[in-house]
Amino acid sequence: MNKFRNRLTALFVLLIGLSLAGAGVFTAQLIKTLYIESQQDNLAREIRLLQVAYRWDLYDAEASRLREYQDRIAYLKESAGARITLIRADGTVVGDSDQPPETMDNHSGRKEIVEAKEAGIGYSIRHSATLDADMLYVALPLREPGGAITGYIRLAMGLAHVDASLKKLWLFLFAGLGVLTLLAGVVSYRLAHGLTRPIEKMMRVARQITNMHYGARVKIRTRDEVGQLGAAINTMAGSLQTQMNRIRKEEERLKNVLENMQSGVMMIDAGGTIALLNRSGEEFLGISTGELLGREYGEARMPFELAQMIQECLDTRQPVRDEMIVYYPEERILEVSLNPIAQEDEEEGTGALVVLHNITALRRLERVRSEFVANVSHELKTPVAAVKGFAETLLAGAMNDTETARAFLQIIYDESERLNRLIGDILELSKIESKRVPLQYSPVDLPEFLAKTVQMMQAEADKKNIRLEAACEPSLFMEADEDRLRQILINLLSNGINYTPEGGRVRVTAEPVLLENGTGDYDKIRIAVSDTGIGIPKKDLPRIFERFYRVDKARSRSSGGTGLGLSIVKHLVELHHGTITVESEHGAGTRFLIELPVVQEQPGRF
Repeated sequence: MNKFRNRLTALFVLLIGLSLAGAGVFTAQLIKTLYIESQQDNLAREIRLLQVAYRWDLYDAEASRLREYQDRIAYLKESAGARITLIRADGTVVGDSDQPPETMDNHSGRKEIVEAKEAGIGYSIRHSATLDADMLYVALPLREPGGAITGYIRLAMGLAHVDASLKKLWLFLFAGLGVLTLLAGVVSYRLAHGLTRPIEKMMRVARQITNMHYGARVKIRTRDEVGQLGAAINTMAGSLQTQMNRIRKEEERLKNVLENMQSGVMMIDAGGTIALLNRSGEEFLGISTGELLGREYGEARMPFELAQMIQECLDTRQPVRDEMIVYYPEERILEVSLNPIAQEDEEEGTGALVVLHNITALRRLERVRSEFVANVSHELKTPVAAVKGFAETLLAGAMNDTETARAFLQIIYDESERLNRLIGDILELSKIESKRVPLQYSPVDLPEFLAKTVQMMQAEADKKNIRLEAACEPSLFMEADEDRLRQILINLLSNGINYTPEGGRVRVTAEPVLLENGTGDYDKIRIAVSDTGIGIPKKDLPRIFERFYRVDKARSRSSGGTGLGLSIVKHLVELHHGTITVESEHGAGTRFLIELPVVQEQPGRF
C-alpha cells in the first residue's frame, strides 16, 4: 500500500508540477510577447516623431547633408536609446548611428524593409551580425509629398535586457514552482494518505480473514464508497465466520462419529492415496494413522488381501465384500466392505470407501453354538441310545428273566435321570446366559451359610469317606443371592467330591480381601474351594469353564456329571460381579478361588 500511496503522491505532484510549468511557460511567453509589442509601438512612435521633427531627404542628398544626417542620428541615439539607420529606397544605407554606412550591406531584402514597403511599417527580430546580438527592428518609409517612398528610417533595439528580464522571470518562476511543488507534494501525500489509509485497514482485515481470523472487522467512519466497501467486507467476514463455525461444528460432529464408531473406516482418494482412517480402523489393522495417511495404499504397510480388494474396487468400480483374517496385534476376523466413490470428473478417477467390521466374536459365537449343538446332541445321544438299547433287549425276551429285567430297568431309570439332569442344566445355563435369572440380594452370614452348605453335601462325601471342612472368620457378612451362591458352592463341592479319591479331603474357606491402604478395611470376600483330588492338567485349565468340556470324559459320565456345572458356576459368579480362577497341579489337587464384592451395586440404590 505504501507503493500505491507513493505512486499516487508522485502522480499528484507530477500533474501539479506540469500545470505550474505550463502556466509559467505560457506566462513568460506572454510577457515576452507583450514586452516586444510594447517596444515595437514605442519605436514606431519615436520614428514618427523623427519624421515630423526633421526633414529627411535621402534620395538627392549631398555628401555634406548625409554627414549632417549622420551627426544628427548619432545625437538622437542618446535620446532615443536605440540604434538609428537611414536607408534609401533602393536599400542603400546612408546613415547609421553605430556603424559606418559604407561598410553595411544593401538592406532592401531585410524583412522589416519589405514589410514597411508593403504595409507602411515593418517589424523584425533577428540576430545582428554587425553587433553580434539579437535585435528588434522597426522601419517606417519616408515619402515625398506625392507619396513616393524616398527611403526608410529604422530603429533597432537590443533584446539583451529583455532576455535578462526573462531570466529573472524564469528564476522567480522556477523558485515559485519548486516551493509550490514542495507544498503540492506535502498536500498530495496527505491527500493520498487519507485516501489509502482506509484501504490499508481493509487490506489488513482482508489479510486477517485470509489467515482464518474471521472475527476481524473494518471500522467504518464514513458513508461514502470507501465506507460502503468496508461494510461489504464486514458483511462478508460475518458470513464467512458463520459458515466456518457451521463447518467446524459439522466437521467436529463427523469426527466424533468416525472416532467413536465400532466399525473401521478408511477412505482412498482418486489418486490411490489413503485420505482417512479412524481409530477403530487403526485397532483392527494394528497400524497407526501416521503410517498410512498421505501414502499410496499399494506402498503402505497393510494386509495384502486388503490391498487386493482395494485394487479390485478401483479397477471395476463395483462394490466388493469379503472377509479376511488379521493376525497382528491379535487374530481377528474382519468383514471388509468396499464401495467406489464417484468423482464429478470421470477423468480424475474413482476413490473407494473401506468399512471394516470386527466379526471375530460373531464367528466365535457361531462356532460355540455349533459346538454346543454338537455337544448337546452327543450328550443326549448316549442316554437315549442306552435307554433304547436296553428297552429293545427287554422287548426281545429279557423281561421273562426277573433279575435281568430289573437290572435293565434300573439302568433305564438311571439314564433317564441323567437325561433329565442334562436337560435341566441346559435350561438353567440358557436362562443364566440370557440374564433371565433375577438375583434377590440379601445379607448372608457366611459362617452359618458355609456350615449349612457343608452339611447338605456331607452325605455324598461320606459315601467316599471324604472329609468335608469349612473355615470362616466369625461375623463375616456379604450381600448376595443366597440360593445362587449355594448353587455355586454345591457345584464346586460336588466336583471336588467326585474327583477326589476315597479318604481325601475337600475344604471351603471364606476370608476378607484387605485393601492396600493398611486400615484393615475390605470390599471383597474371597471364597476358596480346594480338594486333594486328581487335579487338572495345565493344558486343560484354560477350557474347564467351557460347556461340556471334560478333563476325564469317561469318569465324568460315570459320576453322573453333565459337563455344564463349571460353566454355570462361572456365569453365576459373573452375575454377582465377581471373578473365579482355578489353581491345580495334576495329581496334587485343585483349588477354585472366587472373589465377590461385599456390597452389590443395584439399580436405583444411592
